[in-house]
This record gives sequence, C-alpha cells and structure tokens, in this order.
Amino acid sequence: MQPKKTNQQVVHGINALTSMLRRAPDRVVIVYIHEKLGRDRTARLTRQLEGCSVDVERVDSARLEQLIGTAKHQGVAALIRRVPPMDEGEAREYVKGLSEPMLLVLDGIQDPRNFGACLRTADAAGVDLVVTARNRNVGFTPAVSKVASGAAEVQPVAQVGNLVRFLDILKDQGLWIVGADETAADSLFDIDLNRPVAIVLGSEGKGLRRLTREHCDMLMRLPMHGAVESLNVSVAAGICLYECLRQRTE
Repeated sequence: MQPKKTNQQVVHGINALTSMLRRAPDRVVIVYIHEKLGRDRTARLTRQLEGCSVDVERVDSARLEQLIGTAKHQGVAALIRRVPPMDEGEAREYVKGLSEPMLLVLDGIQDPRNFGACLRTADAAGVDLVVTARNRNVGFTPAVSKVASGAAEVQPVAQVGNLVRFLDILKDQGLWIVGADETAADSLFDIDLNRPVAIVLGSEGKGLRRLTREHCDMLMRLPMHGAVESLNVSVAAGICLYECLRQRTE
C-alpha cells in the first residue's frame, strides 16, 4: 500500500510509532516492521499492536527505504491518516474556543530537525496551537515526524498565509504577543506570561523578521552568561514554553 498524497503519510521510528498508537490508534492504517528486527527491540510496540486492530506487515530493507526515503528508520514505519494543518479561518475559530490559550508562533523555521523538536516540546508543554507561515516554514517531512516522536501527528498546527496579519488577529482575540529577541531589554524571567499568550520565535540564523518584531506587544531575551551568543531555536522554545507553564502552574 502506498500513501495517498491527499490524506495519508508515512511515519517512522519506534518512539514516533508507539506514541501514535497510544494517542491516536484509529489513525494508523498499517504498520511495517523489518523482517529481521529483533523481537526485543519491538516488545513495547508489539504489546500495543496486540490491543489494536491494525494490520502488520513484515518487510525487507528495500521496502522500508522505498516508503520512507532513508535508511535511518529503526526498522519500523507506519502508514497513517493525516490531519492537515488548520488554515487561518479555522485557527481563528479554534483560538476563540480556548479559555487561556498558550500558542507558539514560528517565524520561518527551515531545519526539519528544529521544527520537529519544537513540535515535540510544544506537545509536552501543553501548547494549544503551533502557528507557522505557509510559505516560510519547513513542511511536515519524515524527518520532522521522526524528531517529533509522534507529536507532529497530534499537536494542533496552523499554517497561515500572512503571519503578521494573523498576529493582529490574535491581538484582537485578547492574546499578548511576546517575541524572543536577543537585543530586548527585558528578560524572559521578568515578564508576566500567566495570561493568554503567543510566544514568537524567529528563524535559526536571522531571528524574527522586522515586521514580525514590530507587531509583537513585547520583546524578551533569554539571559546568556557564557561565550555563545544565541541558542538553537528548539532549545529556546523549550525554555520559553516551560517558563510560561511554570508561571501558570505556580
């Protein structure tokens, strides 16, 4: 069975697949396991499959590489039903229904590993919605899914045509827009995030675009005390989101 471009996709990696079976088993169409993969490596996966009505097929390396496009697959893959990202209108209505929203807005992330790590952290921190620009962010590739370890398939995501315009929509809905910028005067740890908030992070090399920065209500920086001048965007996302979560839970 080959994935249909419109509504199916392939995910791979043991962690990604076990997470998918735990959180959305009804979306798993078929599981592929390498014919020579040891049973001990797939013990947890096998136990999950026993409780699901999911077809399992033992395949060789060539078949797995054909499905995934890489030899780095850990011997397991699955065909799942894809849930497409929300568009601008759907995201606006979704946010309206949230009582105390926490959003992560990504302004031009191009590295699939960084995007996958951001999705994984967003899911773990309880982010209600991750927002990206449709034409300025890496898409949902197999590499993104593998790094996200299942979060790419369950974390709510919106892809909007104009990120700056959508930030203004979020403002109108009562969200506080906080952008991360290394030149900001205020530290992350000195601002109040215990409110409806959208945390905005820029691209790996350039940071926030000028227009994006100008449409933020506030800019904050991460305190840096060592020799390095900046952090990987996925690391920065984790620090910002968990500080927001800490303030909300305390």
